[in-house]
Amino acid sequence: MITPFTEDNKIDYNGVLQLIEWYKNKNVDGIFAICQSSEIFYLSFEERLELLKFIIEHKPEGMSIVASGHTSDDLDTQIAEAKAFIDTGIDAYVFISNRFAKADESDDVFWQNMEYVASQLPDIPLGVYECPYPYKREISPYILQKMVDSNRYQFIKDTCCSLPKLKEKLEIIKNSDVMLFNANAATLLESLKMGASGYSGVMANFHPDLYSKLIASFNAGDSEKTEFLQNLVGFFSVVECQCYPVNAKYYLGLDGIKIGIDCRTRDKKELMESRKLEIDQMYYLTKEIEKKFNI
Repeated sequence: MITPFTEDNKIDYNGVLQLIEWYKNKNVDGIFAICQSSEIFYLSFEERLELLKFIIEHKPEGMSIVASGHTSDDLDTQIAEAKAFIDTGIDAYVFISNRFAKADESDDVFWQNMEYVASQLPDIPLGVYECPYPYKREISPYILQKMVDSNRYQFIKDTCCSLPKLKEKLEIIKNSDVMLFNANAATLLESLKMGASGYSGVMANFHPDLYSKLIASFNAGDSEKTEFLQNLVGFFSVVECQCYPVNAKYYLGLDGIKIGIDCRTRDKKELMESRKLEIDQMYYLTKEIEKKFNI
């Protein structure tokens, strides 16, 4: 979930409310709140907590809310932050993988620190997100097997963007309670074929209904429709490399969400005229596809 801001750099709660309703109407199964797309490293702890409380208060009936937000390097501060977020009533808490060890530290350090934090938290489902900022620490097969064996972890949000790595991870979690949600659109269909549980990526802030339809058609065995939708979403996802999340906020504006394009992580001036036209054209094509498939 992205965070709308006012022009004076405060959280736009009217925009947050519109977004929650938009996700509901676009057939989203759950919201990953207080995440990298939410610009959490540029929000104070108080802002993160207030925002999450607002989302929980206004969540649609039947929709799951998972959240992260522990941005500190200090483990005990991470525990305090996590407990505050868990107390809001979220369905699962999501660890950020790069918070538990430095880039040059071993998996053993990572596991020791993650287990220490987990041991101090209430009994709540846990997930792990391979967040790419400030550096991306992928979940190794060694760590993933430990997660399976611990019976404490229920899912990972995978950002490896590699079919061989996805295959290896999915083999490890096969027949376990750990699920894998792919954040990469281009590899989505192939990962579903290998056993991935769904999609959790930034493109769900553009056209999540296409992903819902893709997964539904895959589960229904409609290979022709599934392949067509995969080719679309895979190609559309190149806009991730444009100037996200500015471009997502612009796209949402085209779809009737009354929010600006102000961000804390990117300068909105990056969305130059040609980039706006690219988003305009993607929006037009998305609407045509939605008509074709009655989405």
